[in-house]
Amino acid sequence: MKPEKLIISAFGPYAAETEVDFTKLGDGGLYLITGDTGAGKTTIFDAITFALFGEASGAVREAGMFQSKYAKAGTPTFVELTFLSHGKRYRVRRNPEYVRPKERGQGVTTQAARAELYFYDGRQPVTKTGEVTRAVEQILGFNYGQFTQIAMIAQGDFLRLLLAKSDERKEIFSRIFDTRIFGRVQEELKNRNK
Repeated sequence: MKPEKLIISAFGPYAAETEVDFTKLGDGGLYLITGDTGAGKTTIFDAITFALFGEASGAVREAGMFQSKYAKAGTPTFVELTFLSHGKRYRVRRNPEYVRPKERGQGVTTQAARAELYFYDGRQPVTKTGEVTRAVEQILGFNYGQFTQIAMIAQGDFLRLLLAKSDERKEIFSRIFDTRIFGRVQEELKNRNK
């Protein structure tokens, strides 16, 4: 999975609509997001993970905490991620459940959580939150738990990776850097040597 563009609106510390264009970072596919404490780095991880799976990137935050307290009333809360997987482009848009002003009259109402997955090959979009998550898992080939282990290492989870047992760390790094083929070649050479 390679992110291309992320749009964040009234999400976490991002009060206004903000766009992150990953295509400007080159074709390497491995990105380091750095900055001062409180600058919104973890929110970028949260936004990507929430767009794909409807969950936060770490155990500390919950999806219901995503509406920005800095946004103007009525600013829609959502994330939208355009990404490539296996050479195909997809766009997923998701909003958490949040409170917004009523469209008519006074007071507030609860905006229900929604998700949409769009295909660039003419297929009809997927529009139910659970079905979007299942479709994303099928496209990517891994689920939320696997994604947070192999594709995104949020700052709090990096320590967990460092403290993991050797075999577990080896497996995580083999997924990150796709070295499994070398392990299979090594096993094959051992078998032939016997």
